[in-house]
Amino acid sequence: MPSDARILIVDDHEDTLYALESALAPLGHRLARATSGDEALKQVLRGPVGLLLLDVRMPGVSGLDVVRYLRRLEQTQYIPVVLLTGFGLDPELTAAAFSLGVADLITKPVDPWTLRTKIRYLYDAHQRHLALEQEIRELRALLKDPPDPNPDPAPDSTLTPALDRT
Repeated sequence: MPSDARILIVDDHEDTLYALESALAPLGHRLARATSGDEALKQVLRGPVGLLLLDVRMPGVSGLDVVRYLRRLEQTQYIPVVLLTGFGLDPELTAAAFSLGVADLITKPVDPWTLRTKIRYLYDAHQRHLALEQEIRELRALLKDPPDPNPDPAPDSTLTPALDRT
């Protein structure tokens, strides 16, 4: 299922961005990067993002702040988000992340195979969901304005028998 939706990778460390891009490149999806929460929000609002891979702790706008904002907007509330943390999984972070509807929370360093598997599944599931929503909209439109199954044919003079008066 081809899609132009990108996977947006957000981290404030350039070396981590490079490692994550290298791990996800074999999936064949378009990848984009951002180095801050503000930049991530701008990119998400500019164009189609199919999944967000987001560092939790960044200067300025944190990963959790980005997710809070995205969940308030109709057009971004269902984008799958995978949070990354290099500080371990404490119960408070885990509770906050999953209460916001985050799809997964992964600790760094990341195993590339595990990351690819999770991202492939979440991205593809989201794209299938969007395709089904589109199909539902199209079917509802057909139900509102169904095509006429028996349209009256236009009168055609060649089909009208001529009266012979001889």
